[in-house]
Amino acid sequence: MTATIPAVRVSVLADPAADTTPSTAWGAVRVFAWRSLLKLRHTPEQAADAILIPFIFTVLFTFLFGGALAGSPREYLQFLLPGTLVMAILLMTVYGGLSLNTDVSRGVLDRFRSLPAWQPAHVVGTLAGDLGRYLVASAIVVTLGLVLGWRPDGGVTGVVAGIGLALVFAYALSWVWAAIGLVARSPQAVSMLSFVLQFPLTFASNAFVDPATMPDWLQPWVEANPVSLLVTAERELFAGTASFGDVAWVLVASAVVVAAFAPLTFHLYRRRTA
Repeated sequence: MTATIPAVRVSVLADPAADTTPSTAWGAVRVFAWRSLLKLRHTPEQAADAILIPFIFTVLFTFLFGGALAGSPREYLQFLLPGTLVMAILLMTVYGGLSLNTDVSRGVLDRFRSLPAWQPAHVVGTLAGDLGRYLVASAIVVTLGLVLGWRPDGGVTGVVAGIGLALVFAYALSWVWAAIGLVARSPQAVSMLSFVLQFPLTFASNAFVDPATMPDWLQPWVEANPVSLLVTAERELFAGTASFGDVAWVLVASAVVVAAFAPLTFHLYRRRTA
């Protein structure tokens, strides 16, 4: 016995306040981005990770390791917060791939093929809608940090620039998970791969400790890790001392990931909808 999937209606998915034309590429992207946000409104438990992950890493790690690594939790927080911000956001980039995989496994993708819209808008809009989740996580980390005593010398400008850079990198990384989501056999497989691939990237970085304290054989990997480049840029932006090179490396890495995985994702999507 198969479950009946309700018909997808653009009038339901679209923002009723927005003047969009679903037959245009931009209008279709907005429709699917709004659809992604609607999932959070109708199933608020899906937003739990955007709230709990930032809280757990920022508060728990500050008081768990602060005394041992920096002498006091407040001192460690100045070093830690950029790392927890990056980690909280990057761990959620998998949800774009999970959403696409779920649409495939439930047969929703077959219904989207009949829509008078630019077909890749489903992918672009889904990933764009996840930016709202990243913003929530960023706001929670920054708010918690300020409450616990974190004081960014770069001021509001540095904080906004840091969050913006993290969002750019996260959106680029989400294309990797979109491609995986279109080839994985189940959402569970996507989730398993996210732990296998993301935890080495995030933990084997400079997010929590100085690489100089690590074994010699591990330091080259940590220093070349794109997550380390992002965390370093975040620290410099928050401190108001960022150089062009700090930011440029992250932007270049983001552009390379998008250039490699966006065409691949579109190819996989066309194969799915052919």
